[in-house]
Amino acid sequence: MSAAKPLWVFGYGSLMWNPGFATPETQAARLQGWHRALCIYSEHYRGTPEKPGLILGLLPGGACRGFAHRLPRSTYDKVRRYLWTREIDNDGVYQEAIRPIHLGDGRTVAALVYLADRTHRQFAGKLAPNRAVRLVRQGRGATGSNLAYLQNTVAHLRELGFRDRTLEGLARRAGR
Repeated sequence: MSAAKPLWVFGYGSLMWNPGFATPETQAARLQGWHRALCIYSEHYRGTPEKPGLILGLLPGGACRGFAHRLPRSTYDKVRRYLWTREIDNDGVYQEAIRPIHLGDGRTVAALVYLADRTHRQFAGKLAPNRAVRLVRQGRGATGSNLAYLQNTVAHLRELGFRDRTLEGLARRAGR
């Protein structure tokens, strides 16, 4: 595994269903040692500074199942710039890291992952369920409603055969 030029990116939220680039290969994947959590206030994509939403981040502990997308060789630098702009430039709430992931075909590869920066002002951490529901209901930003983001995440996890009971429960409560 070369840390200098990772050839994969791990998606655990909207990157699963909307990578934003043509990928030559996508596989189910697992990231060990990290778990998916609604732990970041969204002030751009799914909310505003006045009415933030709540988006996913990766926090230490457990394991996270999602999709891995292989980065295209012919447009590698362009795709890396796109991912940096999408995940880092807007608010800097994610930290880009390279971690080993386990692909569905049995390979272990180095991949870009976007971890929640726990020192960032938009880091929400673990919120009480009622607070999380309020944030999801109010959030609407540049890419749509926070509720649609959460429902889309849950639906795509189900398509993959994955269950996230915490997100499912929150989506049910917020959708009422």
